[in-house]
Amino acid sequence: MVVMGRVHAPHGLKGWIKVRPYTQEMEGLLEYPDWWVGTKGQWQQYRLSESALHGSTVVARLDGFTDRESAACLKGKDVAIPRACLPQIGENEFYWNDLLGMEVVQRNDAKLGLIGRILETGANTVLIVKCHKEFLVPFIENVIVNVDLKARKLVVDWDPI
Repeated sequence: MVVMGRVHAPHGLKGWIKVRPYTQEMEGLLEYPDWWVGTKGQWQQYRLSESALHGSTVVARLDGFTDRESAACLKGKDVAIPRACLPQIGENEFYWNDLLGMEVVQRNDAKLGLIGRILETGANTVLIVKCHKEFLVPFIENVIVNVDLKARKLVVDWDPI
């Protein structure tokens, strides 16, 4: 499963939920007719009944949810799609989800930490790297030297000072 977003809150009174997508394009999540919702690998499949973009979030109603109270039980849960349902990626391409937990090192192999989150700022994507404190590393061409998915290692030309 690839986590594509998180349920932020119920939305309205008729069983809708507000989702913060983790996709590069917000509407990307709306392309999938079935969502798997859950936490810690415990997934439940739901059919997407209705959906729309709403500011910086996606609002959606899943089959079986008809009121605010039933939708509220989804708050804080992840929304995922099976990897097999995602478009194939080419060489030197990857999904943001593949970067989470990856080790970040400088060119000299000095360890900076692990990628904990990814933030889309509008100007560029930022990796939130966690060690004894958090570092914000811009995900731009002159900073990212190499992404090695097999070794789970990302090399950067960047100094956290």
